[in-house]
Amino acid sequence: MAERRVCSVLFCDIVGFTPMSEARDAEAVRELLSDYFEMARTVVGRYGGVVEKFIGDAVMAVWGTPVATEGDAERAVRAALDLVSAVAALGSEAGLPALAARAGVVTGEVAVTLGAVNQGMVAGDAVNTAARVQSAAEPGYVLVDGATQRAAGSAIGFADAGERELKGKAEPQRLWRATRVLSAVGGVQRVDGLEAPLTGRDAELRTVRELFHAAADRRVPRLVLVSGPAGVGKSRLGWEFEKYADGLAADLWWHRGRCLSYGEGVAFWALAEIVRQRLGIAEEDPADVAARKLAAGLDRFIPDPAERAYAGARLARLLGVAFAGDGGGALSREELFAGWRLFFERLAAAQPVVPSATPPPPSSVPRAPRTNSEPRARCGNTPPMPPSSPRATPPRSSMPTAPAITTCATARPGPPPAPRPSPGARCVSGAVTPRRESS
Repeated sequence: MAERRVCSVLFCDIVGFTPMSEARDAEAVRELLSDYFEMARTVVGRYGGVVEKFIGDAVMAVWGTPVATEGDAERAVRAALDLVSAVAALGSEAGLPALAARAGVVTGEVAVTLGAVNQGMVAGDAVNTAARVQSAAEPGYVLVDGATQRAAGSAIGFADAGERELKGKAEPQRLWRATRVLSAVGGVQRVDGLEAPLTGRDAELRTVRELFHAAADRRVPRLVLVSGPAGVGKSRLGWEFEKYADGLAADLWWHRGRCLSYGEGVAFWALAEIVRQRLGIAEEDPADVAARKLAAGLDRFIPDPAERAYAGARLARLLGVAFAGDGGGALSREELFAGWRLFFERLAAAQPVVPSATPPPPSSVPRAPRTNSEPRARCGNTPPMPPSSPRATPPRSSMPTAPAITTCATARPGPPPAPRPSPGARCVSGAVTPRRESS
């Protein structure tokens, strides 16, 4: 059985693969193709698409079946841009700097075979047109038809590619070249005319992306610290990653916070923003309202009563509100960190968590002289923190450069341990802005 649906079809092809394979050993070609196909399947899957088939060195993928969403066309274009970029990176790693891909995306009505998996899922003019659009693209470019451009134009930048003669089509077709992602899904947070393309930071952005996916897949937290002088693109790198994460098919909890450069007692301001926004507590809420929202949020995110009481007392100290069962006695730094950490671990038990911390303005942070203007990134497993060194922002008088983004993708942990004091807390710098779920 088949039914009509509006789907987005992606074709991606390696340019000049035939002469390249002729000059290389067969096993080397097979290994390169295997890496390419695995990478393509991963990228398509991250954006909620389905690989329909591999044809030689070409990939065909579909969005809109078996499940259709409003953002299918946009996600297909995002995937196409990532595929073209990933093939270039693959070529560099394989010693083939000239390796390039081109892609075409077409949105239109197709016949969907119900229950089909992979081969033979869709058929129709949109499938044939997508293949022709791909063949009309230059190496490293993504071309789309008018329907795709209209559906994805709020979040993706496009340039008019003019009318093209496509093989088998009676009339020339106006095509559009996808240039870059401009905003979050659906055009959220888009600022027209004020944002230049990201330049010279592809490797850093790719590193952050892969660390995030490694954390989510392996259930191991990752910490990324980007530091450098003002104006080298630290905050922009964080914004590009946020746009990328928002376009993924899987849900995650995104956190963004501010490290204040003024006032007293603001060492954990970013963390307090995380908790307030996750629990739906506004800064102007009275203390009794904030306390009720804290209790309701703990009921939602921490099902175990003992853990709920343990974390609640410590979160209440962070927010400056009352909590039932908190006797008001002094709590050590280790005790506070253990309760805060428990809260984030239970959040991560539901879905991946990404906190991102924005630094104070550069003028408020003393900087030591630096011999080059390149941002530095330290990536890897979150290290254990000694009791005397909290994860919060260090004293500003001793901070040489301001971290623009501190991203820790915490995947779902295993069975929860009993609450106990801990020498440190992962992911305590950032502020929450839930992406798809209102707090």
